[in-house]
Amino acid sequence: MAATSPHLPWWNDRVGYQVYLPSFADADGDGWGDLAGLTARLDHLAGLGVGLLWLSPIHPSPMADHGYDVADYLDVHPRLGTLADVDRLVAAAEARDIKVLLDLVPNHTSIAHPWFARARRDREDPYRDYYHWRDPAPDGGPPNNWTSVFGGPAWTFDETTGQYYLHLFAPEQPDLNWDNPAVAEEFDAILRFWLERGLAGFRIDVAHRIIKAPGLPDQPVVPPELRPTDHSGRSADHHAIEHIHDEDQPGLKELHGRWRRIADDYDALLLGEIYLLEPATLARYLADQRGLHLAFFFGLVEARWQPEALATMLRAGEVTGPHLAWVQSSHDRSRAVTRYGGGATGRRRALLVATLTAALPALPVLYQGEELGLDDGEVPVEAMQDPLALRSGGALSRDPARTPMPWRDEPGLGFTSGQPWLPEGGRRRGDTVEAQETDPASPLAAHRRLLATRASLADLRHGEVRWVGEAPPLLAYDRGQARVVANVGSSPVALPLEGSAWRVAFATGGLAEGARLEGGAELASEQAAILVRDEAQTP
Repeated sequence: MAATSPHLPWWNDRVGYQVYLPSFADADGDGWGDLAGLTARLDHLAGLGVGLLWLSPIHPSPMADHGYDVADYLDVHPRLGTLADVDRLVAAAEARDIKVLLDLVPNHTSIAHPWFARARRDREDPYRDYYHWRDPAPDGGPPNNWTSVFGGPAWTFDETTGQYYLHLFAPEQPDLNWDNPAVAEEFDAILRFWLERGLAGFRIDVAHRIIKAPGLPDQPVVPPELRPTDHSGRSADHHAIEHIHDEDQPGLKELHGRWRRIADDYDALLLGEIYLLEPATLARYLADQRGLHLAFFFGLVEARWQPEALATMLRAGEVTGPHLAWVQSSHDRSRAVTRYGGGATGRRRALLVATLTAALPALPVLYQGEELGLDDGEVPVEAMQDPLALRSGGALSRDPARTPMPWRDEPGLGFTSGQPWLPEGGRRRGDTVEAQETDPASPLAAHRRLLATRASLADLRHGEVRWVGEAPPLLAYDRGQARVVANVGSSPVALPLEGSAWRVAFATGGLAEGARLEGGAELASEQAAILVRDEAQTP
């Protein structure tokens, strides 16, 4: 991996990769991915060019939301491994120059967490104020009109003490009360516990929803005709109100700044999941660089194939500054290949977008299987595990994006020797790592070449970005002496190349890698390339 400029943070030179641990690699044959399985597969990530690994939650949990309902922040779920397994993973990753981020879930705990067990036992218990409790409304119903991401009211009545508790997600995930200073102190200790073990930082779950408006007032109701028909992984109930009191609240930056001061003691990264699609809003969290170091930009995750909107989305960094993590897929949404048309068409388009984002500041992040060109897996309704699916009768499900990683063409896909927790997804031999390893035309081979090109050209990581083509079908930007180009249209386009000759450093198709271009060239439909001025030196 190339050395980082002394003026840039260590993550600037790296490529991120999200591991959804239950579905990545199972070492003990129980059908669930685990830390030992991931450790055994680190060479795959190193060979791909990954330098930063984001690990989904590993903590003890009843798995009502597959680990995002945490019962103990300072330990590991026995199904996933032990603290010693964490240490082995971190050491093995470090030996391959891979840093490991842990998923931090600060908005809510599990109902099985000891804090909540104490809180629901007695209104006078010191842990009561760790959560949001309210008396019923005059009609006996919920205290306000807030709704859950997973459907229904964001409140559940607890008969033991005769009050409702707040949960923006599942009833098994009660929201923490960050107005209580004791909660902040608990998390200070949690962050330091993991950073002392050698973790390189945290991906912070729903970093924009942790603090709520004082008094928890009713939200404005969205008229039915203005509600989206595509629920984008959220219930229709969630879209029925305008979320002005349960997200993007004053006080969040102060909280992020508190964590930043801890992270800076360890040169650790804070990467926020801020699911707000307007770049100007994201910029408020990032501009002064006193809180989160980076935030995901989810415009591409929410998009289908939208050539006319690509340039606008990719220029979000001009508003936020060079502090974005670029993703097209995640464990929460349909995979990019499926959203972009599926099959060969979807794979071609996803690789094009990956090329466009690979050289944007600061951090491209792949979701597991993206390097294989995977589309959504096939999961029948009766086999779905996602709480969103269970509450919607299968109409909304994140399970197709979470099916097991296909390593080999055999029962269990090389993921497990047992029965996988989710169906295998209808994968074919060509989807597997084993098949793509030896196929120079495979998505895996293309992603390896793309990331190797990014690593070999310092300008793709350190240079200033200057857009030179933002009108579809031709999108292009320069970064130092390199140029990233893409034809998002359905017909070939002329590629004007001013000045001296250019060399093709990487191409998704059409252009020959290594070829020297003078004056211009033709770029095939839905193809992308990285060019470098022929006199530019590769370090």
